[in-house]
Formats: sequence, C-alpha cells, structure tokens
Amino acid sequence: MCYSAQVWSDYRRYVRDFRAKVGIKEFFDLFFRRASGEKLLLSRGMEMAFADPQTDEERAIWDLIVKYRTAEATRIEQELFEQRTRLSKAERKLAVKETKLALNEQRVATNKVEAALGKLANLWRTEERESDSRIFPDWYAPVLVMEDGQMVVKPMRYRCRPARAPAFYDVKYPGTFNARRDNLEGFWRGEFGQTHAVVLGQSFFENVPLHKAEGRELRDGEEVQNTVIQFRPQPTQDMLFACVFSHWQREGEDDLLSFALITDEPPPEVAAAGHDRCVIPIKRENLATWLSPDRGDLAAQYAVLDDRERPFYQHFLMAA
Repeated sequence: MCYSAQVWSDYRRYVRDFRAKVGIKEFFDLFFRRASGEKLLLSRGMEMAFADPQTDEERAIWDLIVKYRTAEATRIEQELFEQRTRLSKAERKLAVKETKLALNEQRVATNKVEAALGKLANLWRTEERESDSRIFPDWYAPVLVMEDGQMVVKPMRYRCRPARAPAFYDVKYPGTFNARRDNLEGFWRGEFGQTHAVVLGQSFFENVPLHKAEGRELRDGEEVQNTVIQFRPQPTQDMLFACVFSHWQREGEDDLLSFALITDEPPPEVAAAGHDRCVIPIKRENLATWLSPDRGDLAAQYAVLDDRERPFYQHFLMAA
C-alpha cells in the first residue's frame, strides 16, 4: 500500500498547468476549522501556497494560518517551559545523588526540550524543504477533479470515507487511503465510475521488510524488520496518480472531501524491492476521460488504468 507520497502541495501549480479553478471556499473552511482548534493535518507546503496572497480570499486564509501558528507557538513555549523546569529539577537531584529515576527524567526532559525548540524553529521558517509536500494518511492535499466540464482543485483528506459509509469506517477500515484495483467494483463501487480524481506527485513511499529491500533472505536467527523505501520514477517526472474520491455529508457534521490512491500489481522492480502494490500514473492525454467517468462504461475507465505511464521506479532506503 502507498502509505505516503510526495505530491504537489501548491494549488497554484494545478491552476497554471491545467487551467483549473480553485475551490477557494473549501480551502478557507479547512484553514478556518484548524485555526478554531480542530485537529487537522495540513502540509506546510499547502500553507506556503498562501504566503504571498494576491486576493482578499487568499489574504483571509493566510491570516488564519498566522493565527494557527501563533497559537501553536504559545502552546510549544508552554511545553518548553515545563520541560526545562523538569530538567532543572532532575539536575538538582543528580547533583545530590545519582539515581536511575533522576537520570531518566534528565534524558526525557532533554529530548523534549530539543524537540520543542525544533518545533518552534520549524514553525516560522521560510525556506522550502522536500518534506513540506509529503503526505501521510489523514493529511490533506490539493486534488484535481472535474465539475461541470471544468477542472477544479480542492483540498481533500488522504483516507477516503465512502459517501455511503458511517464515520466509524475510518477506524474499521484504516487502509482506505488506497483503493485496490481488484476491488474497485466491490468496496469502491460507489466511487469507481462516478467520482474520479488525480493527485500530481513525484514519488511514493512504502513500508517493506528490510531483508526484501536488500534483496536477500532472512539470516539465521534474524527477525523481520521493517524499513521505508522511496520509489522515484526514472527519469524524474511528475506523475498523475489515479484516485477515487468521496464527498461525505451528514446533518450536523462537517462535510468531508477525501480521496484514495488506486493501486495495482507492482512492476518487477517494485516487487523485487519487497512491495506488492504500486500506484497507477495515468497518461495526460487520458486525463479528461478519467475525470469525467461514465458509470455505464466501466471498460473505458479500466482502459485508462491499463494505458498507464510505465516508468522504471528506482528505490531508496529511507529512515523510518
């Protein structure tokens, strides 16, 4: 399963490259809910798209981002004060007598102080990093869809909750950030052939057994260990990851736009690296067909998935 991906987090790239409209209301609502205290996972890259606002709507969103960061800074500074106090107490105890408890308190407090300082520094940094655009399940990302014949980019959560499903499906079916191709007419029957999308990305990440990633058998007495692998197409290129999405609505609940990447059997180089699934990058010339599916012609949708880009995926071992 594709548990993480490097994607386009700046909605303006979709506007520029696909002449897409912006679902600015959906972006505003998302940032407003987070600034109001809701625990939503928004990538830094998606935030930075609004750092140089050009319209009143963009300025309103940037104000919400600043409001959130200011509240986060206050929270982290309080945590930093508490951990520095904890560290000071542990060091005073150690000055009198060395104990395991005091040593552990010193270690934990030191680590938490360093972590808090790192969070504060990261909160207001301006330089871009590749990790700013990496998403994980339950994170939000810009997604391209078709509405009334016009491509539109909207923020959606990377874990799809089918429109027909109760909210507890997020827990009951935790793997719904990926949609298996062989289950599109099963579990995903309400989305396949009806609500299609794409996410633009450069790579994807998988958890795999370390010995398989290294192309070897388990050694005598060795236990299975997992590692993280990044798969990048060669030559480097942007890929249009095929997705299904859902607009979940319930009375008294916030609307939820969410998506899942479609995965299929892996090409040989991905299988050789120890993973049994792979994303499906569709061809740009098939984009309009994919985004405007005909429920009565599922064969045409399968044809788009079959007529995919087939790059060679180079893999890199990453820190988990």
